[in-house]
Amino acid sequence: MVVSLRLPSLSSLFLPSVSRRSPAVLRRHHHHILRTPVFAASFSAQTTVSETDDRVDTQKSNRVQDQAVTPRSKDFNAWYLDVIEQAELADYGPVRGTMVIRPYGYAIWEAIQDYLNVKFKETGHSNMYFPQFIPYSFIEKEASHVEGFSPELAVVTIGGGKELEEKLVVRPTSETIVNHMFTQWIHSYRDLPLMVNQWANVTRWEMRTKPFVRTLEFLWQEGHTAHATPEEAEKEAIQMIDVYTKFAYEQTAIPVIAGRKSKVETFAGAVKTYTIEAMMGDRKALQAGTSHNLGQNFSRAFGTQFTDESGLRQHVWQTSWAVSTRFVGGIIMTHGDDTGLMLPPKIAPIQVVIIPIWKKDDDRAVVLNAASSVKEALHAAGIKVKLDDSDQRTPGWKFNFWEMKGVPLRIEIGPRDVSSQSVVVSRRDVPGKQGKVFGISMEPSVLEAYIKDKLDEIQSSLLEKAKSFRDSNIVDVSSYDELKVAISHGKWARGPWSAGDKEELRVKEETGATIRCFPFEQPRGIKSCLMTGNPAEEVAIFAKSY
Repeated sequence: MVVSLRLPSLSSLFLPSVSRRSPAVLRRHHHHILRTPVFAASFSAQTTVSETDDRVDTQKSNRVQDQAVTPRSKDFNAWYLDVIEQAELADYGPVRGTMVIRPYGYAIWEAIQDYLNVKFKETGHSNMYFPQFIPYSFIEKEASHVEGFSPELAVVTIGGGKELEEKLVVRPTSETIVNHMFTQWIHSYRDLPLMVNQWANVTRWEMRTKPFVRTLEFLWQEGHTAHATPEEAEKEAIQMIDVYTKFAYEQTAIPVIAGRKSKVETFAGAVKTYTIEAMMGDRKALQAGTSHNLGQNFSRAFGTQFTDESGLRQHVWQTSWAVSTRFVGGIIMTHGDDTGLMLPPKIAPIQVVIIPIWKKDDDRAVVLNAASSVKEALHAAGIKVKLDDSDQRTPGWKFNFWEMKGVPLRIEIGPRDVSSQSVVVSRRDVPGKQGKVFGISMEPSVLEAYIKDKLDEIQSSLLEKAKSFRDSNIVDVSSYDELKVAISHGKWARGPWSAGDKEELRVKEETGATIRCFPFEQPRGIKSCLMTGNPAEEVAIFAKSY
């Protein structure tokens, strides 16, 4: 069936946003369209193999690489777009605001899926799939939900060349259609809890977009659960934000702050929203994942009831929770540098790249044989390894190409290394000579142990570096004036808060910052609200955000 959409004109997409969100504008970066093949010629001309140790002159290579990426300190947004392009993570789709996720970018998303799928199943959830098209009347059933999402909806009005009897919404989220189906599946307390997850795409007609962070269409997982009691639903919502927090720390090396959203920032239709907030390299906040306690809002709207053990009819208590391809953007902006992407080993599609180096044709076969043996040994040890044995590029080009793609470790093997039965290992997170170690034995057990140890070291180092950056950019404040100063300096402000929605919106209007969360970890004792001076039991974190 051919379906057409009646949607806002593309020419209007980059007008100032009417959404409650205000991300950076997605723009084609015309003055930085140097792609990897463009600087290949430069590498061929400028990189040389040393006569003394068969190593590549990486200083020259890096100077060439620097020309391809805008420095982070000069223009963070331009740097981000350059890295996405040069690391071959994504490209622009033909519809403004959409993106094509390229194989390397999708491989990072697959690594996220692989970890979370296991955790979801360990916690009792099953994967399934709900339709992409949702009757418009479903969206209208929950008042705050339709109000929150209405500006972002893509609506289908024509199908098969005919006007549809009822408009269809292209899935912005699935709470409504999930409840419609739950109503048919849940009858008794014996049917509870019902806990499902789906991996899907969603469409939100964002006016201002940024690759991976905010696009018209993106990929995510969304979990949906129904419970017999409010306590079970609350426990589930907390459990899933804990899963996301552990994932962020242990897999992506992003030290998120977990907490509860303010009423203003709570998901449309939820009673409570829990979040993990990450500090990016430009010190803006990224909401990296959310878990919602929906209470009975949707079950009452859709009549999702069950007969309890006493024979009484009750509405179910529900949750929903999600992370998306936004996490890929978070990884880029947390760890990347002026050389490009920098991936934590546990999330990297390739953990080790092997670069064979030779000058004479007579050396080619022996070097490649040794490199192949190293690859096989590491692969057998469960390490994600790639041998770049292509003849079309110089070693210097390869060095820079794989550094741009953020591969954690590089192994270099030349004729002298083969003779000494050793390799050279370079760390992506430690540039220059400091990150290069010579003379590591090729003996499989020795090399495997060394590589695994270094991968663990890199994972820990990236997390500690990100934690240090985060903590050094959070300022404790006790007054509104102090908050305004902190935000004006690009910092996060943390201070006591018990004021209402009106005061919160005032902060947003006057500083551009929002309450990112009330952290789960709270200082003890009653303090004075930074805005009103009234007693405050909690501190909140304020920051500008994506």
